[in-house]
Amino acid sequence: MKTPADRNLCKPWAAGPVVPKAVEATPGTAIRIGYARCSTVGQELQSQLDALAAAQCTRVFSEKISTRVKERPELDKALTLAREIRAAAPGQPVILTVVEMKRLARNAAELMTLSAALQADGIQLKLLSGPLQGVYDPNGAGAIVFAVLAVAAEVEREGIREKTLEGLDAAARQGRHGGRPSVVDEDKLAIARARHAKGESVTAIAEALGISRATLYRHIGETT
Repeated sequence: MKTPADRNLCKPWAAGPVVPKAVEATPGTAIRIGYARCSTVGQELQSQLDALAAAQCTRVFSEKISTRVKERPELDKALTLAREIRAAAPGQPVILTVVEMKRLARNAAELMTLSAALQADGIQLKLLSGPLQGVYDPNGAGAIVFAVLAVAAEVEREGIREKTLEGLDAAARQGRHGGRPSVVDEDKLAIARARHAKGESVTAIAEALGISRATLYRHIGETT
């Protein structure tokens, strides 16, 4: 075995040059996955897409889908991609980014379900606007935010329901009822009763007044 050039046999040991310490690897920059949604075809998505692009989202999923539809394919794809990244690189921060909370959930139940999914997969959530704008980690202090949002959503839903019922009750006391206006006014009803009293058939009366037999039967029944 060859002796290194900097070593001399039978001479006192001398320290060699200091080897620089290797820099510890640090987690990569957070990967931001964007999601945008609007309810109808007539609404525009571009403003949300622009905001997500400005937030440096590396991938954006978007869809136009009614709030009545429970399945949201593009949101599912966004969450699936986030899970795959976390599984491949557990130390890699992944942030699901939306312009505002209502793009993700319609009610408290959906919000809590989403919160549980994000917590289980270690995915963070970022809101670009609204009173709770910021980044939230569902496994840390962000979990409290999700709980508060769920309660707020439920309170808001109950408030809307109460206001609706109060409005209907006030209208009913004033003689106003919801629904479409009746196609049979007082004049038509008087004519129908008179002709029916003379023995004219309901079919003939309905055709003459331009209404259906079922409607005429209902109104005649209400007055007998």
